[in-house]
Amino acid sequence: MGNTILIIIIPLIGTTLGSLLAIFMKKDMCMSLYKFMLGLSAGVMLASSIWSLIIPAIEMSNNVFPTIIGIILGFLFIIVLKIIKPNNESKMLSFTVIIHNIPEGFCVGIALASALTMEPVLLTSAYALSIGIAVQNIPEGSIVSLNALHDNTKAKAILDGFLSGVVEPIASIAAIILVSVIAFILPYSLAFAAGAMLYVVINELIPNANSLSGNIGFFAGFIIMMLLDVVLG
Repeated sequence: MGNTILIIIIPLIGTTLGSLLAIFMKKDMCMSLYKFMLGLSAGVMLASSIWSLIIPAIEMSNNVFPTIIGIILGFLFIIVLKIIKPNNESKMLSFTVIIHNIPEGFCVGIALASALTMEPVLLTSAYALSIGIAVQNIPEGSIVSLNALHDNTKAKAILDGFLSGVVEPIASIAAIILVSVIAFILPYSLAFAAGAMLYVVINELIPNANSLSGNIGFFAGFIIMMLLDVVLG
């Protein structure tokens, strides 16, 4: 139980830390730092999708087709979420981060569910995934809080950043319940989470991070997640 709770809340800790750090930053964050943060998030999410989701999904099913189906469904899920996005630009950034956090929380829950129900050895991978997502949640929490600082107090800005990450543990718990009820969907679920994360990386993060600092952030994030997977896995 202790491992389960810790793995679920680690990403939220990252978001909260980022929100707290925002009060020490300038309200108008320099563009190079912003792009570095986006690149860092993209690198972590891409590595997580490959090592913690897609590869385990293929190994569990011994068949590539459930993985392909899951990835496609994950893509479609994020597309639907983007269709219903708010028109209010002041709410757009927080909504975009929430869209990112839903598949992240879901994939943590799926990885944890796989360790609890089928493959106990995957518990270390679940920890690696959770820590990796927490690392990339730090800049996301900072970005949300910095944006909120323009029109709010520091306390309200920190709260906004924190609330943007609350969806992750909720999504993790929902994923665990879903897989425990319908165990055979686990490979599909892993691939679904990967597909959703890949869409966010390809459509949102990489285009906006396209710069020298963004590229450095991307490789840093990718290497961090690779090291976490090797050390903890």
